[in-house]
Amino acid sequence: MRATVVRRTALAACAVSLTLLATACGGSSDADTDAGGGKNDKGAATSGSSSAPKTSAKALSTAELETASLKQGDVEGHKVAEAGPDDEVPADGLKADKATCLPVVHAMYGAAEAGSKATTKRKVITDPKAGAKKSLKDMTDGEAEGALKAAFDLTSTLVALNAYEGTAGPDAFAGLKKAAADCAGGFTATVAGTKQKIVSITEEKVTGGDEAAAWTLIQEDEGAKAPFKLVALRKEGTVATFLSLNLAAGQDGGAKFTVPTEVVAAQAKKLG
Repeated sequence: MRATVVRRTALAACAVSLTLLATACGGSSDADTDAGGGKNDKGAATSGSSSAPKTSAKALSTAELETASLKQGDVEGHKVAEAGPDDEVPADGLKADKATCLPVVHAMYGAAEAGSKATTKRKVITDPKAGAKKSLKDMTDGEAEGALKAAFDLTSTLVALNAYEGTAGPDAFAGLKKAAADCAGGFTATVAGTKQKIVSITEEKVTGGDEAAAWTLIQEDEGAKAPFKLVALRKEGTVATFLSLNLAAGQDGGAKFTVPTEVVAAQAKKLG
């Protein structure tokens, strides 16, 4: 790859990543790590009924949910900020060609299911690694390509908390697990009028809260594939969802991309 092409690619990708938290890039990644970084057998997402008792929970108030949401300093090595209007996709702008898959689309963008009383959203991004010692224009082609991959080795996560009343929290969690299992073979989502093809959903391992689940979603666009990590965690009547993207993992031979366990653990701790 010529250095000039690398520079143009870096500028274009940075412009996109600043405006969209979850933008698909070319490449592929295997779903082969669990929450602790170990190996996990590949396979379709398993059937998803909630294992937790359906106890009636009192929904957290908006103020209580804000207190429980991540803030700067809660996750070491990461920057945390409130999601803004540009990060929001209204629930009526989220659709799926298979109705049973809609809870997965909702979870990807932090949209609430029926019964939600309050919602908060955060963007969590890993701190960038130390910059290269040379300027890009002085690098060889190999050095420039390596610097580009290093610059993109950042994991961005959209964290949404939805507070539910009664049994609506366990119901929402169980509904997501069932949708992920039913849609393991793929589906097409429509997000604010733009179609996104999810070709597979593979279950991963994660722990936390009263119950938790995680998946790798592979999105395909004109033959190029990109991996996303989706995590759901329930604590009493609150359901947290995490959608993560690593731009470097969307490159052949790119960075290893695993479930952001440090972010999940920090949020689980704040939920108590």
